[in-house]
Amino acid sequence: MSRHSRRVQLAPGYLLHHRPWRDTSRILEIIARDHGRLTLFARGVRGPRSRLAPILQPFRPLLLSWSGRGEAAQLTGAEAAGESLPLPSPALMSGFYLNELLLKLTTRHDPHPELFDDYHHTLETLKAGAPLERSLRLFEKRLLENLGYGLLLGSEAQSGQAVGADAYYHFRPAVGLVPAVAEVTGVVSGRSLLSLEREELETPEALEDARRVLRAALGQCLEGRELASRTVARAIVRRG
Repeated sequence: MSRHSRRVQLAPGYLLHHRPWRDTSRILEIIARDHGRLTLFARGVRGPRSRLAPILQPFRPLLLSWSGRGEAAQLTGAEAAGESLPLPSPALMSGFYLNELLLKLTTRHDPHPELFDDYHHTLETLKAGAPLERSLRLFEKRLLENLGYGLLLGSEAQSGQAVGADAYYHFRPAVGLVPAVAEVTGVVSGRSLLSLEREELETPEALEDARRVLRAALGQCLEGRELASRTVARAIVRRG
């Protein structure tokens, strides 16, 4: 990023995370469609008198303005980007999971317009009541593709032979798909892999196999870093 000060006006974006800064301000982690992920300092946005406090909320499409340089850019304005439904309570943890993936896997100041659009689309489908598991799996797949880690789901890693719908495979993140026998623990079906490749996850088996493959692939990208949203979700399940 240039050392010279710059001004950005009304950039489409989302708030991914925020934390207190000084007495009345916040540090915002945002993702903007044409600017990537970046940190903004937002002065005077805490407290009941703040005009921007009700606007700067996660999962809400925003138009953001800022000025400054490097990692010291200052928020100069924010407004809602049209009408938007709130994220339903059952989908909130999924929304925080999406945000955490973006925070941990994207690079600052590296625009990914298609990834931004996928994120926006996923939130909108969740707001409309779409099935959680399918929406999350498709976002994970597209996230990996946008970051350059797309999965080769239609062919075996070593031979290049086409995946067979009635065959079974191991997925190894550093290698790819390796043939297996059906009785071995941890295998995924070729039918599920082809369904994931076509983004047609219509059966419980396809969803479960997709979850295991994508989790392994994301785990390699995360390099052992734990996702807080997964930890919280497991705790909620245990309490239930």
